[in-house]
Amino acid sequence: MAETTDSAFRDAVPRVELNNGVKMPVFGFGTFLLGPGPEVGPAVEAAVATGYPLIDSAACYENEQETGDALQRCYERFSDLDRSKIFVTTKLQSGDQGYDKALEAFDLQLKKLQLDYVDLYLIHWPGVGGMARDDPKVTEIRKESWMALEKIYREGRAKAIGVSNYTVYHLKDLETYATITPAVNQIEAHPYFPQHEVRNYCKEKGIYVQAFPSLGRGALFTDPTIMEVASEAGKMPSHVLLRWAIQVGMGVIPKSKTPSRIVENSQIFDFELTDDQVDRINSIQIVKRLCKDTSDIV
Repeated sequence: MAETTDSAFRDAVPRVELNNGVKMPVFGFGTFLLGPGPEVGPAVEAAVATGYPLIDSAACYENEQETGDALQRCYERFSDLDRSKIFVTTKLQSGDQGYDKALEAFDLQLKKLQLDYVDLYLIHWPGVGGMARDDPKVTEIRKESWMALEKIYREGRAKAIGVSNYTVYHLKDLETYATITPAVNQIEAHPYFPQHEVRNYCKEKGIYVQAFPSLGRGALFTDPTIMEVASEAGKMPSHVLLRWAIQVGMGVIPKSKTPSRIVENSQIFDFELTDDQVDRINSIQIVKRLCKDTSDIV
């Protein structure tokens, strides 16, 4: 008997319409820190089988080949699956910034992923690999990279383009030369580092925010407010954190290499946080960045 995925779950995951009309799932599977190596493929296959509608990869994760191999196995294995059912994101790494380098890098990334197009392509980092953060040439090279992404988009090889780790400063700089507004800004955002300024600016400009690491790398699981809300909702702290992000208007891409945890992380659409619970989470006073800071990059 042919195998199938949990297509009912996949189809039920809400989609947000990006500023170019592309519909993007608000929930997906992240592959950061999963590879390279033998753990990537089984994790991606488990996510697809569970019904995750989005897979997030990146050149600097060094797992695009494994991710592509896993997706091809899924297309062959599951009778209810085709390319259109999985939203695939990948990213340009800082060492490949620049017009020609970005185009060459993207060609290689498509080859590794074994795809004709990606649904979303992001500039992963506003800095340039091998250059000082305050080098004035960084701004020009970053501009060249965006011009390359616009070309890729116009060719239809990326259905949407965007950025990651961009501050308001970087977004305003991009605005001075972009002819296409980025569809997405993927940033660190969680209750300990909610990024109000960037999120508000993105909302004003029609840029969708996708958050990482929504689970706070475990640091928020024992927060008293998160634990209290989880108890009230009859859910786990991880569910509360993912649900909070979605309800305040962000996408999420939790990661795990454990099949049971992959299923567990998906169990967030059978409940909603109350307005009071969201407000209490928003009122958490702890400020703690968990990922690298980009605010000093020119």
